[in-house]
Amino acid sequence: MKILWVFAHPEPQSLNGSLRDEGIQELRDLGHEVRESDLYAMDWKPVVDSGDFRRETADRLLVGAEQEHAYSAAELTDDITVEQEKIAWADALVFQFPLWWFGPPAILKGWFDRVLVQGFAFGLQDHQGRTLRYGDGGLAGKRAMVITTVGARESGFGARGIHGQLDEVLFPLLHGTFWYTGMDTLPPYVVYGADRLDADGYRSRAAELRERLRALPDTAPLPYRHEHTGDYDDALVLRPEIEPDLTGVAAHVSRTVRSSAA
Repeated sequence: MKILWVFAHPEPQSLNGSLRDEGIQELRDLGHEVRESDLYAMDWKPVVDSGDFRRETADRLLVGAEQEHAYSAAELTDDITVEQEKIAWADALVFQFPLWWFGPPAILKGWFDRVLVQGFAFGLQDHQGRTLRYGDGGLAGKRAMVITTVGARESGFGARGIHGQLDEVLFPLLHGTFWYTGMDTLPPYVVYGADRLDADGYRSRAAELRERLRALPDTAPLPYRHEHTGDYDDALVLRPEIEPDLTGVAAHVSRTVRSSAA
């Protein structure tokens, strides 16, 4: 496979940096091609502003429209274009970051904001005029996986943990970014208690990560519901006869598919 590894941690000698090195080496040893976007090392600009494109609107900045125009006219800045070329090249994308305030660091959020523009990652339509998203879209056919470290214990991110269940904490990224743009979303790999990890713990986590990466081509993705397979009505609401006992994040994961995959 061709794999893009997007890394968002300011310290290369950190736990994340060591796991990144282990992971990329494992993938290359397996014969995969790997390219990397080390956002801090690149001094990645994390904010969208008018410097990203040649302005078409004079009165006020319409970010979505400007991004789409600049993409279609090949007028995005070079740093954005290079990242889009890496994504187009890749079969799978790995996003590695520490979980800060229940989300990725700002520099990675800025990468999503500036790179996944309308016309490239989303906002496409099929021959019927339907918008392609949630299982379809500009990045359909690719796989996406999160590797993240958290300081808390695993119990705190469990089904009744005080921090919230981790798949729900990461839902905006896993479902709202990856799945929205069409990528198959793989279960995340999480290192809990990262600040208290000793040498033996590191060796165990590194071995787990290598095992997860060996399965990267074949791991079953999270069974999120497709928008255009009949589960949702015209208002994009889950039909009342489907999982009537569920609301919120859990309603958008097919329990039937999950059981058959297990």
